[in-house]
Amino acid sequence: MSNSAVEITLLGRTYSIACPKGQEDALRIVATGVEQQLTSLKNRTNSLSREEIAIMAALNIGHELFQEKQKNKDYMKQMDDRISLLQSTLENALVERSTK
Repeated sequence: MSNSAVEITLLGRTYSIACPKGQEDALRIVATGVEQQLTSLKNRTNSLSREEIAIMAALNIGHELFQEKQKNKDYMKQMDDRISLLQSTLENALVERSTK
């Protein structure tokens, strides 16, 4: 699969990013979210350098990702438990039916 160049702007600087074909819109959406994080941090903390703002944004985004992964893990555990209960209920019903 070939790449295409996508231009994104973060804190007033434009970057040309190589992106797999078909993923351009996803990259733009992510870049918009990153720009929002960066701008929000910049507006709240005027004394931070670009690098410090980028680090803080990366930590915030990483924390959000961690929370989403944890939610997904918890959800998967709940679904596994429900599937196990359903399997057990079905097995018990089949055993009960076969003994009649």
